[in-house]
Amino acid sequence: MDPTALITAFVALFVVIDPIGLSPLFVALTQGIEPARRRAIGLRACLVAIGLLTLFGLFGETLLEFVGISMPAFRIAGGILLFLTALDMLFERRTKRRENRSHEEDDPGDDPSVFPLAVPLLAGPGAMATMILLVGQSGSDWTWILAVHLVMIAVVAIAFTLFLAAGLIERLLGPTGINVVTRLLGMLLAALSVQFVLDGLRGAGIAL
Repeated sequence: MDPTALITAFVALFVVIDPIGLSPLFVALTQGIEPARRRAIGLRACLVAIGLLTLFGLFGETLLEFVGISMPAFRIAGGILLFLTALDMLFERRTKRRENRSHEEDDPGDDPSVFPLAVPLLAGPGAMATMILLVGQSGSDWTWILAVHLVMIAVVAIAFTLFLAAGLIERLLGPTGINVVTRLLGMLLAALSVQFVLDGLRGAGIAL
């Protein structure tokens, strides 16, 4: 297995899920909640996200075939979607949208683990599309499929770790640090999304 492909998969999922950007929102969603319950909320959100992303990784391509969508077409569409996500990150629209979603939890006593933490913040459309694209890169090679899912679990585990240390990270980075990291990840995602589009064009026989 090509280590470069694994690194690419990790970077793509890390950028799309954006554990660093989610940390301040987790703090806001769980503000005033005792540490034990805050940990439980974070763990539940991560487990639900892993379950959803696993379903899309294993059966997403089958669903596409059922509705008559080719993998190259989905790869191009997914690349465009990821590019729009990158633009949102570069121009702060993504953070503002996530903050608006987090404010939909009006009652601080409610459990935000499934919504909005698991969906759409952790397992959003971009992450689901990325799982399908990554799994489809090597056809039915189960070694690669397993590796992609292990990488996804590792990224979600990083998100959970950051959830546990969200308050400390927020104080250390500050608003400026978080903005810098978000923009850097946005640039990486933009480059990866263009690569997805090029791969889709090659798969359709349009580009060499």
